[in-house]
Amino acid sequence: MSNEKTHHADVYDDLNSKSIFVTGGTGMLGSHVIQKLIKQHKKVKAIYRNVVPTYEGSQKVEWCKGDILDIPFLEEVMVNISTVYHCAAIVSFNPKNKRELFKINVEGTANVVNAALLNGVNQMCHVSSVAALGKPKGKEIDETNDWNDADVKSNYAKSKYLGELEVWRGIGEGMNAVIVNPSIILGAGNWDSGSTKIFQTAYNEFPWYTEGVTGFVDVHDVVDAMLQLTQSNVTNERFIVSAENKTYQNIFSSIATNFGKKSPHKKVTPLLAGVIRRLEDIKSIFSNKEPLLTKETAEAALASVYYNNEKLLKLLPNFSYTPIDKTIERVCKELKMIYSLA
Repeated sequence: MSNEKTHHADVYDDLNSKSIFVTGGTGMLGSHVIQKLIKQHKKVKAIYRNVVPTYEGSQKVEWCKGDILDIPFLEEVMVNISTVYHCAAIVSFNPKNKRELFKINVEGTANVVNAALLNGVNQMCHVSSVAALGKPKGKEIDETNDWNDADVKSNYAKSKYLGELEVWRGIGEGMNAVIVNPSIILGAGNWDSGSTKIFQTAYNEFPWYTEGVTGFVDVHDVVDAMLQLTQSNVTNERFIVSAENKTYQNIFSSIATNFGKKSPHKKVTPLLAGVIRRLEDIKSIFSNKEPLLTKETAEAALASVYYNNEKLLKLLPNFSYTPIDKTIERVCKELKMIYSLA
């Protein structure tokens, strides 16, 4: 018995001496993961490409300059790591970004998995997406939904699905991993890109709305789910992380109300969506900015997709979701402070 206790103590000390590695630590989700880990007094190592971020707690992080496409860098930086939170990804529905999507989301994930295997990392939490679950077949989507490549036209969805396959391949080679599939993540980040751009769009009083439905979730809930999963005995499983299925109209109206702006008031039909998309394409050519609406985002905004979140809730009885209206209220307040909004 004493030998067994000594063994467990040695394993604990070994894990405690190692760092936790976070990819995508300069992004919205990764930065929130890091902040939560720092509050738990964990040793954190993360990578940056250009500028070391300066958000709360970032000064306590061991920052390393590089990226997940640099294999020798990854193999070196992931020495003496206990857990990897792989948050780095490109989210884009612009056909022009197809090559970058597959480079980062698939090849980059393969590199992270390989470096983790090489260095004997204890566990990994991979951030996938509900997009990797495939297209619905007239039913609520859960973790068992079958992927059919012929049904999926989205390059982003394909890249997340193939990236997830790299993690399953790593699991087959002996790695312990959990996969989270968040729906649209709402949080305060750079509102010129990613899901936070929803808030900028509503603030600018974009007049159009659709009655399409999808899942939404608070960034803090995604982080809590990730940490609780990796701090449990669960491994080799995937989990939908989604608080509520809501219409886009409801989300944009709630954001506009919290900003004191006019809610969207023009309903988009499939025909109108095509016209608006083409106008956005023309505008993006002259402004040199990403189009607000693409063919992929137009189709998604018109679709009604419902996600089942029961698996995670059953596994983690102490976990609960933040109501989306509360999330929107908080994020709007945070963005007002960040961007000094009136």
